[in-house]
Amino acid sequence: MTRWWAIGAVAAGLGWGAAAGGEEPVKSVYDFTLKDIDGKDVSLADYKGKVLLVVNVASRCGFTRQYAGLEKLYRAHREQGLVVLGFPANNFLGQEPGTDAEIKSFCALTYGVTFPMFSKISVKGKDIHPLYAHLTDDELHPGTGGAISWNFNKFLVGRDGRILARYGSRTEPDDPGLAEALEKALSAAP
Repeated sequence: MTRWWAIGAVAAGLGWGAAAGGEEPVKSVYDFTLKDIDGKDVSLADYKGKVLLVVNVASRCGFTRQYAGLEKLYRAHREQGLVVLGFPANNFLGQEPGTDAEIKSFCALTYGVTFPMFSKISVKGKDIHPLYAHLTDDELHPGTGGAISWNFNKFLVGRDGRILARYGSRTEPDDPGLAEALEKALSAAP
């Protein structure tokens, strides 16, 4: 019993499972506030009732071309409630070295990205952002948890904030399995 109390105390001290400020335990992605690509605070609670596709992105990766597919998916389904959220990360071979302004310019000019982009974060390791610590937590999300393997990992989040599915880098935005899961999520009542 003492051992579990000690682990809980350490976890609480590190902010695991706590919302910003440590007031309440994290229950869903809606409990996080992050900086967008322009440096403004955005609460993910603003997306309640929407279907989210959360993607860690990079500008100098073999999968960077997926920006085009993600934008196409967003434009095709945003009226139905889909929001693609892009999170630049430099965790894999320095493939996202730019500043937020450089990333924003690259995405807009090269791929016409209009979906919400966020400030660069870490998606793994000692400096992992709390959102990604939450998304990858195996205990909270059996079947979809586990470390981010590379750029362009995708989390499909339902209208209720629950993680419905996870897709690796090789899963293209137009993948039939992803399309089917997305259609099912979009057809669910808000």
